[in-house]
Amino acid sequence: MKPVAIFRQSPAEGPGYLSTFLDSHHIPWQLIKIDAGEDPPSRINQFSGLVFMGGSMSVNDDLPWIGSELKLIRQAVSSDIPLLGHCFGGQLISKALGGVVSRSKIKEIGWGKVKVTNNTIARQWFDYPLEFDSFHWHSEIFTLPDSATQLLSSNYCENQAFSMGIHFGMQCHVEVTEEMIEHWYTIGINEIANSSGPGVQSSESVHIDITQRVLQLHVIAKRLYANWILGLKR
Repeated sequence: MKPVAIFRQSPAEGPGYLSTFLDSHHIPWQLIKIDAGEDPPSRINQFSGLVFMGGSMSVNDDLPWIGSELKLIRQAVSSDIPLLGHCFGGQLISKALGGVVSRSKIKEIGWGKVKVTNNTIARQWFDYPLEFDSFHWHSEIFTLPDSATQLLSSNYCENQAFSMGIHFGMQCHVEVTEEMIEHWYTIGINEIANSSGPGVQSSESVHIDITQRVLQLHVIAKRLYANWILGLKR
């Protein structure tokens, strides 16, 4: 089977639980370290799927590799190669397919409820429950591309996830592990100190029941990823 390409834009935002899931299903994957200076591939026919991880930059920034990744996303749609985007990755997919990415009125950092949208496609992706706790770290939001279906929403972010057939983009982070959260809160201490609002959690709050919360989130992620891999090119 061709490997899944995982694009890492930041050294702190790797595949997390996604790598564990892929390994457990014997699905090969290749990490493309954009943050370490690796160039995006010019063609994608050697991959079974494309995954885009998070990052602190904006998809609207003038960075040369962003344009390359947007082109790859459009290539993937034309070639029926499934896309999966986490946070910044979801924003990339939205922008590449005609959506708009802009600053959010309310920043989200920490745990927060997301609701599964009441439609058939959302139920197919998530099955259960009607809402769950996810992890968030974003100050920008995306609109839905044309023909996309909204799957998730939250009190502070109307569009938390969408799909277009085999393609899936999300604003929240279902891939996080305890170690990732610990690291993010360590390196992001200044951002948290300078952020306020109802969507920002302190380190003390985010650590309450963290082990159980992460395990419960991985149940949701497992369901999502299990549906996504059904579309992989064999």
